Amino acid sequence: LGAWYHATKFAVEGMSDALRLELKPHGIEVAIIEPASTVSEWGRISAEGLLASSGDGPYAAQARHMADVLASTDRTGTSTQPAVIAAAVLHAASAARPRTRYPVGRGAAAIVGLRRVLPDRLYDAVVMAVLKRVAS
Repeated sequence: LGAWYHATKFAVEGMSDALRLELKPHGIEVAIIEPASTVSEWGRISAEGLLASSGDGPYAAQARHMADVLASTDRTGTSTQPAVIAAAVLHAASAARPRTRYPVGRGAAAIVGLRRVLPDRLYDAVVMAVLKRVAS
């Protein structure tokens, strides 16, 4: 459904963490921008792709629900304007001592914070409850 996409983000985060350690001796800082949902065509495009690939398969009901969630992000006003993300990138790139992570956008800090403090199963339950409510 969407695990492949999230896996790529997880890989970028892991690589960035490793690069930060490898490049530190050379005076190069690596910062991770952790954007929340951003206003773009991504939600609509990914919803269409999800329905095309999984809309008629064994996960059809789940795919339709997730497509509704993806398509709703811009119209619900929960997405962040790209300029906000761009400002965070500029800040990280120009900071004398950038933070290692910049959660940016509506809900990003809460998501990162919950991920840090909640046990996996409780975090999963919170995410599932939010996804259930978002498309309703």
